[in-house]
Amino acid sequence: MSGPGAGWLEGQRALIVGAGSGIGRAVVDAFLAEGARVAVLERDADKAAALAQELPEVPVTVGDAATRSANDEAVAGAVARLGGLDTLVSCVGIFDYYRSIEDLDADVLDGAFDEMFHPNVKSLLHSVKAALPELKRSGAGTVVLTESTSAYYAGRGGVLYVASKFAVRGMVSALAHDLAPEVRVNGVAPGGTLNTDLRGLPSLGLSTRSLGAAPDRAAEMAARVPLQVALSGEDHAWSYVFLAARRNRGITGTTVHTDGGVGVSAPRKRS
Repeated sequence: MSGPGAGWLEGQRALIVGAGSGIGRAVVDAFLAEGARVAVLERDADKAAALAQELPEVPVTVGDAATRSANDEAVAGAVARLGGLDTLVSCVGIFDYYRSIEDLDADVLDGAFDEMFHPNVKSLLHSVKAALPELKRSGAGTVVLTESTSAYYAGRGGVLYVASKFAVRGMVSALAHDLAPEVRVNGVAPGGTLNTDLRGLPSLGLSTRSLGAAPDRAAEMAARVPLQVALSGEDHAWSYVFLAARRNRGITGTTVHTDGGVGVSAPRKRS
């Protein structure tokens, strides 16, 4: 069987980090649809409460994924409710709204760096570290980290965002090498996403600005990729399912690019 509801993740137990909205929330739904049992770590208390109300069977831990304590608590909660852990997914991220080095004042650089790299890079390391004993115990553990088109192409974010996503790209390769053969590690590199609540750096005055609220975003997104599609979190989510599925036990150190074809030339127009 293929397609949604085919049981690709039947019996698997997953912790999804950063699942209160956007891609992470769509991954929760996709994993549940494919037979997984799911737990969540989410920093935003309101988003966490909404998710818990909508999906009472999903244990939700409220905490900052950039800290060891929140990840330890989330893993312990997942193991207590699910009986173990087979899969870790991280969808944590923050944005810089295309700020170049010339646009960054020297007096905010230290703070902006920390605000970018703590969620976008350090949180992933803490999540993997906390989950690793359970993933090894699973016998078929797998990790899926969220990269970005910014990990491959300049101009898809500012200097801090692009650098942080290149770091995640490197992390996928390093972890896949270090954790084989016990744990598989792969990435998904989404392009622009509809209805995302990706926020900007507080030190740059961008914390209330949400990327998904940009006007005419769907048309702008479709116009800049060869496939001329504006992708949603749901569109990206199935690549996480694919990489987490045990039937794909031969895949590690790989990234799936759900970006509308950014890496290829624009298609020729039909007459």
